[in-house]
Amino acid sequence: MATKKAKAFTPTRFMLPSSHYNQGKAEYAIAFIENLRHTKGEWYNKPFKLLDWQTEIIRNIFGVVKKDGNRQFNTAYVEIAKKQGKTELGAAIALFMLVADDEYGAEIYSCAADRAQASLIYMVAVDMIGLCPALQKRLKIVASQKRLVYPEKNSFYQVLSSEAFSKHGINPHAVLYDELHVANREMARVMLQGASDARRQPLNFLITTAGNDMHSIGYEIHQKAVDILEDRKTDQTFYPTIYAASETDDWSKPETWRKANPSMGITVTEAKLAIACENARQNPAEENSFKQLRLCIWTKQSIRWMPMEAWDKCAFPVDFERLKGRECFAGLDLSSTTDVTAFVLVFPPNAEDDNYQVVPFFWIPKVNMDLRVRRDHVPYDTWEQQGFMKTTEGNVVHYGFIETFIEELGKDYNIREIAFDRWGAVQMSQNLEGLGFTVVPFGQGYKDMSPSTKELMKLTLEEKIAHSGNPVLRWMMDNIYVKTDPAGNIKPDKEKSTERIDGAVALIMALDRALRHQDDGGGVYNERGMRSL
Repeated sequence: MATKKAKAFTPTRFMLPSSHYNQGKAEYAIAFIENLRHTKGEWYNKPFKLLDWQTEIIRNIFGVVKKDGNRQFNTAYVEIAKKQGKTELGAAIALFMLVADDEYGAEIYSCAADRAQASLIYMVAVDMIGLCPALQKRLKIVASQKRLVYPEKNSFYQVLSSEAFSKHGINPHAVLYDELHVANREMARVMLQGASDARRQPLNFLITTAGNDMHSIGYEIHQKAVDILEDRKTDQTFYPTIYAASETDDWSKPETWRKANPSMGITVTEAKLAIACENARQNPAEENSFKQLRLCIWTKQSIRWMPMEAWDKCAFPVDFERLKGRECFAGLDLSSTTDVTAFVLVFPPNAEDDNYQVVPFFWIPKVNMDLRVRRDHVPYDTWEQQGFMKTTEGNVVHYGFIETFIEELGKDYNIREIAFDRWGAVQMSQNLEGLGFTVVPFGQGYKDMSPSTKELMKLTLEEKIAHSGNPVLRWMMDNIYVKTDPAGNIKPDKEKSTERIDGAVALIMALDRALRHQDDGGGVYNERGMRSL
């Protein structure tokens, strides 16, 4: 398992000008780890020879020091695909911090969302001790408490999980956080923010695959790492490492797999990744799992509804000017006054070879837009500059502004009906009726939403819809998670969908009205019934 190490080492670009690389400290940590032994499979009882990517991390964490000789980096974030040897590396670091970091009364914790996950690093550490006589003499294993004790330094290593966590009396010298993407927010906040302030050079070693919850503490720390790597943020104590493919990469190619699997060919074979990839290609339900766990791509939800490659194939241009005078149907999804509001027009085809043409409009309050860009990591400001997002003055969306906008649209386009969510839109629907529009309340349950939701998927797969590649609508389509009832009906689930889906809901409502009125009465539903996939 040994790899040829580079003769010269260049420290990370995040090393401060006032810091320096201490080769002796780095080599000391490497020597300790490489005197340990592997504990699993074909590598059992073989020396733990660090791989190149592991060596780089160890050298930067333990070798980059400040003027006072203490480590510059107190937090190391490592995001990498499964089966790369991250648990073994975590166990080795835990043992080093316990017995070799010259810290009296050290408290070392391995943390995770549940006790089983939190115990993984500990169990590997126990097995490493069993294969190392020097550690056997020094450490006491208290298996019933998932605890290692180092009496000589009055130090210990303890497993912690969110199931049995108390924030009292914690003074960690090191925290090993496994699979941060599913971490308990409160536990992570306590363990990683301030608990170790009394220590000279504490270390938070955070190691994880990608996740699928964009509201988690794991995603927030992931985004911080991305921002530092892309020079949007700075934190002199934070060392980021991300091995991941890009969403735009061809995920079926081995060169893409290698980006997230630096141990490919050693701890995981290319053949096994090829099998996993083929399974994902044949079963769309496994695609997100493959991307998340094997390519380290953060996915929107565990099972994505809309295949975005199919949606992108429908980015046919829509000439809004040439549609003037055409009959169309609208969907209006009102947000709370502080969020995104969507209004979508659907123009039914005029000829057999024509497509359903989609024209969306979106609004957001001007005042809180910059805050939302920073908080949500969504480029509302860029979309506004490009003309895809409209803003209303103040810190709330002014419905009167939207009513006036729709009134002006009605002068150029034959808006036959406006479908709206009956909850929270009563006043605007009355106002639009007063302006001469036909408004139709649209339920958000399975009965109303399922037919047009399924039809939208069918039209997309058949490339019979044109949306001009609007980036806001694309983002919302990619956010959709759907619920299914026992009868097989589906509907968008706003609670589980990770981000805004207002435009997608408005499109589904508008498409429903267009389908029902196709060919002036009767409509496609009444002519042939609803097709199901």
